[in-house]
Amino acid sequence: MAEPQAPTSTQAKASTGARAPVDGPAHVDARALDEAVRFTSELIRIDTTNRGGGDGHERPAAEYVAERLAEVGVEPTLLEKSHGRTNVVARIEGSDPSADALLVHGHLDVVPADPDEWQVHPFSGEISDGVVWGRGAVDMKDADAMVLAVVRAWARAGVRPRRSVVLAFTADEEDTASFGSGFLAEQHAGLFDGCTESIGESGAFTFHAGEGRRLYPLAAGERGTAWLTLTARGRAGHGSKINAENAVTRLTAAVTRIGEHRWPVRLAPTVRAGLTELATLHGVPLPDLDDPDPERLAASVDGLLAQLGPAAELLAPTVRNSANPTMLDAGYKVNVIPGSAGAQVDGRVLPGTEREFAATLDQLTGPDVDWDFLHHEIPLQAPVDAPTYGVLRDALLHFDPEAHVVPYCMSGGTDAKQFSRLGVTNYGFMPLRLPEGFDYQAMFHGVDERVPVEALHFGTRVLDRALRAL
Repeated sequence: MAEPQAPTSTQAKASTGARAPVDGPAHVDARALDEAVRFTSELIRIDTTNRGGGDGHERPAAEYVAERLAEVGVEPTLLEKSHGRTNVVARIEGSDPSADALLVHGHLDVVPADPDEWQVHPFSGEISDGVVWGRGAVDMKDADAMVLAVVRAWARAGVRPRRSVVLAFTADEEDTASFGSGFLAEQHAGLFDGCTESIGESGAFTFHAGEGRRLYPLAAGERGTAWLTLTARGRAGHGSKINAENAVTRLTAAVTRIGEHRWPVRLAPTVRAGLTELATLHGVPLPDLDDPDPERLAASVDGLLAQLGPAAELLAPTVRNSANPTMLDAGYKVNVIPGSAGAQVDGRVLPGTEREFAATLDQLTGPDVDWDFLHHEIPLQAPVDAPTYGVLRDALLHFDPEAHVVPYCMSGGTDAKQFSRLGVTNYGFMPLRLPEGFDYQAMFHGVDERVPVEALHFGTRVLDRALRAL
């Protein structure tokens, strides 16, 4: 196996391409830090549960955001595809008219929460013991609040960013985005004229990797979304009769094959960069990541991940495609064999592997089961040796100089997929400095979702510096 490649670390490459750090004092003051916390709490109190299938109501939160912007002279535009599914878009003109615009986006909807399962009511927005509680505390009303706090601080201080900044607070991200970013990209593309890059959820959070190492994974890619419907056809009949064409049997056999399939290792550029950097940081020899033998490559990558300790969690979900059966629908009576049976599968696809994914599904489902896309979005990639990556990295390290910023690919998807249709390259960057033992990933869609007040203060400062430097 090859030795670690320290000289080619993306940490170094990104810095060489980054713009100079922002000079002068930050404009985020105590008032802005207080607003970041208060806005998080108040947004949580607005129940914007998205139950899917069009069942959502973001308008009260959108009106709240629009009011906070209008109070400081930032003109908001409210847009709806359907009544109550409201989005907010605003533009802050930059000081350099020749510069490309930057999109900053966050969603207003949240997934359902059962109050009986929580220590506090999920829509209380309670602030206690230095923590803000409630659904959306990390996904992602905290980020919406930090962005609002930053742009309001700029307005009070008369600050203009170098690039024009377009703000988008969206509906429906927790379902198909058809009422949110998809609607905006398709029907209101002009609002995003000039935008070439964006930042959104959900990178730049503290990941404690053991032995005192603090990592900040900066998202420079996303796996594609491939939600699938499976349909098995068969011969209906009486449950007491032998039936070799049982649709339920055919379906469950296909579902089992999909669930048990071991997908091959496929290394997207962002994942490859993350593996290289983590190997260097841990002093682990880097295997040949270009090994043409698929079994040997899989063994090498799995072996490398095993040596990375907790940090492996950042990359292990994205070295392969995945397809997880999640729903079954068959029959209506115990003594009746149905003529058809259905299932749904949550598939996630790495850049460059979409044809392979489809061909594999054809093989796994077989001749008696059809499959189709229920929802399909492309995978994304952003360069980790670009100036923007360097600026975001440097903003984090300015406030936490002993940490390490590493590129990673998100296993799921965000609104960045829809905005990519407009030619916008996205980085997941909504910074939070989190204490050891705080399981950030478990907060997403989990019980007792919460965020530390100090994390919001840190994130607000970092966002201010990054956005002004970009």
